[in-house]
Amino acid sequence: MRYYRSLSLVCGLLVISCLAWSATSSISVKYAELIPTEDHLLLDADFEIYFDSAIEEAVNKGVPLSFLVEFQIVEPREYWFDDEIVTISKSVTLSYHALTRQYLVSFDTHQKSFESLAEARHQLMRVRDWRVVEKTQFDKDETYRAALLMRLDKAKLPKAIQVDTLASEHWNLVSPIYTWPIKDFK
Repeated sequence: MRYYRSLSLVCGLLVISCLAWSATSSISVKYAELIPTEDHLLLDADFEIYFDSAIEEAVNKGVPLSFLVEFQIVEPREYWFDDEIVTISKSVTLSYHALTRQYLVSFDTHQKSFESLAEARHQLMRVRDWRVVEKTQFDKDETYRAALLMRLDKAKLPKAIQVDTLASEHWNLVSPIYTWPIKDFK
C-alpha cells in the first residue's frame, strides 16, 4: 500500500512538472532555407512559437508584441574572427485591435488581420521570400555559414511590462541560434 502511495505521488509530480513545462512561452526554429534567384538569396523560415497564459492575456488586453528576426551570413576563418558577409533584421509585430476584435500581424509595410490568436500566431511563425543578400558578395569556391534567430524585442514593450521582464521568465522569448552551412548556391 505504501508503495502505491509513493508511486502515485511521483506520477502526480511528473504530470505537474510536464504541465508547467508545456505552459511556458518559447520560440524555436523549425526550418530555414536560402533560395537562390537570379541576383539574390531569399530566406524562407518556419518558427515554432508558444505563448503562456500571461502573454496571451497581455496580447488580448492590447499589448503589442514586437519580434525581431535576425539573420547573418559569415565566412568561417580558421585562425581569425569569422568574416561577416551580411547581418540584417526584420521586425514583425503582433497586436490586438479591441474595436474590430481582430489580431493584427504587421511586417515591413504590410499588415494582415485575423479572427483568432492562433491564426495570427501561425502567420507570425512564417517568413517567406525575404531578400537577404546579393549573390555578388560571395566567392564560388568558399563555404559560408548562415545563422537565424527570433526574439521578442523587449525594448518596444510598454514601460510597466519592461520592469516586469527583469524578474519574469514569461517574457524571455528567444529562440536558440539555428545555423547551417551554405554551399553551391550560384
